[in-house]
Amino acid sequence: MRILFLDQSGKPGGAELCLIDIAKPYGNRALVGLFADGSFKDLLQQNNIPVEVLATQAIQVRKESSLLQGLKSLGQLAPLITKVVKIAREYDLIYANTQKALVVGALASLFSRRPLVYHLHDILSQEHFSQTNLSIAVNLANHFSSLVIANSQASKTAFVQAGGRQNIVEVVYNGFDPKAYQTDESEIHRLQQSLGLEGKFVVGHFSRLAPWKGQHILIDALAKCPPEVTAILVGDALFGEQDYVQKLHQQVAQLGLENRVKFLGFRSDIPQLMAACDLVAHTSTSPEPFGRVIVEAMLCGKPVVAAKAGGVMELIEHGLNGFLVTPGEPQELAQVIITCLQETEITASIANNARTTASERFDVAIINQQIAQLLSHRL
Repeated sequence: MRILFLDQSGKPGGAELCLIDIAKPYGNRALVGLFADGSFKDLLQQNNIPVEVLATQAIQVRKESSLLQGLKSLGQLAPLITKVVKIAREYDLIYANTQKALVVGALASLFSRRPLVYHLHDILSQEHFSQTNLSIAVNLANHFSSLVIANSQASKTAFVQAGGRQNIVEVVYNGFDPKAYQTDESEIHRLQQSLGLEGKFVVGHFSRLAPWKGQHILIDALAKCPPEVTAILVGDALFGEQDYVQKLHQQVAQLGLENRVKFLGFRSDIPQLMAACDLVAHTSTSPEPFGRVIVEAMLCGKPVVAAKAGGVMELIEHGLNGFLVTPGEPQELAQVIITCLQETEITASIANNARTTASERFDVAIINQQIAQLLSHRL
């Protein structure tokens, strides 16, 4: 089977990392068409996945865009759709990995007469999307997609509640290679030394810096913890969220935590940094569609404390393979951090359970098999 994958992003996020894992086994039988240039293209090339940048300028539509803004972008989309139609005729199916890719892919599917698969990595609700964008996504999926792959039960439920057809949607979790999350003790020690983390209890937070990702909640919780508790924030702002980064720095200064919070920016050594942590925190204030970082931390053998909402609740069983806390509650988060600091044996047992369950449930080989079966049965 030859697949044309489409993705709007030039930068690698959770959806893009998932796409690498899905496209990789197809080798030269796949092509990833991107709507923006950037580091994601480099990452695809490093994984020997054929890639082509199809657009010369970014599509000026965002999750909160109105109908008028969407209509204005149609003129910009026309050359891109024409190009995708031409390429799609050389492939067996179009695989849209993001919402803008769905718009282009749906029209390209119509004109090229190729089936369309939509991989849903979002919770389609008005909390994250304008009503216009919600309607467009659901209607295009309903009318043009042969199959919608949702990355969690939470994503599937939101899709159906927004009007999506239940008979076209299937849940397939993200896949991971467990071997990629094994780190040598010497590497962990070197990282701790270089970052000044020796002798500290390190809480890691791994995501882009954005208000709904809740880094401010972790900083508030840190102020309620003993002085040896330190936080590393791995990630940076995307999509014009620099104001939030400034607020985080101000919050750290106001609470006198300058020596206990480290902003590390974007990093490529995520498994190694996770291995250097004692606890990984997930603090999203809105329901997360899946929670890729959570599974990565589990595979690193690290305990995870996560906000109890969305797809996260499908990953963690509280007290067995991780900890769940109420979203937006720094006091509750601080209490879990202190428990992990003090109850080392129980915490280590929970971390071991997490690694075992994550290795069994999210192995990329099994996940890719599930997707391949769906594609062959549905198309």
